[in-house]
Amino acid sequence: MFAGLTLATLLGMPAGAWLGLHFGWRATFWAMAAIGLVSMAVIAALVPRSREAHVPAPLAEELRGIARPQVALGLVMTMLGFAGVFVVVAYVQPLLVQIGGFSEAAVSPVLLLFGGGMIVGNLVGGKLADRWPTPALVGTLLALAAVLGAMSFVLHSPVAMPVFVGLLGIAAFATVSPLQLRVLRKAEGAGQNLASSFNIAFFNLGNAFGAWLGGMTIDHGPGLAALPWIAAVVTLSGLGVALVALRLDARAVSSPAVVAAAACR
Repeated sequence: MFAGLTLATLLGMPAGAWLGLHFGWRATFWAMAAIGLVSMAVIAALVPRSREAHVPAPLAEELRGIARPQVALGLVMTMLGFAGVFVVVAYVQPLLVQIGGFSEAAVSPVLLLFGGGMIVGNLVGGKLADRWPTPALVGTLLALAAVLGAMSFVLHSPVAMPVFVGLLGIAAFATVSPLQLRVLRKAEGAGQNLASSFNIAFFNLGNAFGAWLGGMTIDHGPGLAALPWIAAVVTLSGLGVALVALRLDARAVSSPAVVAAAACR
C-alpha cells in the first residue's frame, strides 16, 4: 500500500506541476477528479467481493485500543514527525524558483528526484522497521530532521538543492513504516484496524499542519528561506515525543522487575 502511495506521488507531483504550469491550477484538480473516478471503476470491476463470514470487533473494544497512552503518543509523533516534510514540500516550487533560481520548467524534473527518493526511502524504512523497529523509529526521524536542517544551507545552490530534494524524499518516506509499525504494535488485537486508519489520518493531519505552518512562516514569520529549519524543528518535536514514549516503555518493562526484586528481599 505504501509503495502504491509512493508511486502515485512520484508520478503525480511532477505531472500536477506540469499541468498547472501549462493549463492552470484548475486543470490539475480536474485531472485528479478524473483519475479518482477511473480508480473507483477499476476497483469495483476487479476487486473480488469477500464471501467469508467476518464478525467485526465491537467498536468499544477498538476504541479502547486507540485510547492507550502509547497509541496516542504514536499518533502525535506521526503527525509532528511528518509535518516537517510538508512545511517544505508544499512550497518547494517557490523555494526552487524564487530562492534557488530554477526556471518553472525545471521544477518537474526536480520533483521526480523527490519521488524517486520516496521509493528508495519506502523500501529502506520497511527493511529497517522489520529488523530493528525502535532504532529505525529514532534513526529515521533524526535523519529527516538532519536533511531538513542541512537544506537551509544549500537553498541557493543549483547543484546541491536537487540532491537535497531527493534526499528529502528518501528521509521522509523512510519514517513511514517505523511510525506505522509503532502504532500497530501498541494498539494490539482488535484495536489494530482502527489504529492503522487513525495513523494514516494523522499522517494527513501532519501534511495539513505542515502546509499551514509553512504558509504562516511565509506570510507572518521569517519568510520563505526559513522553511527548512522550521521544518527541522517540527520533526525534532516528533522525535522528542518518540523519545518520551520509549522512556515510558523502558519504565513499564523495569517496574515488574523492581517489584519482583523487592519481594525477594
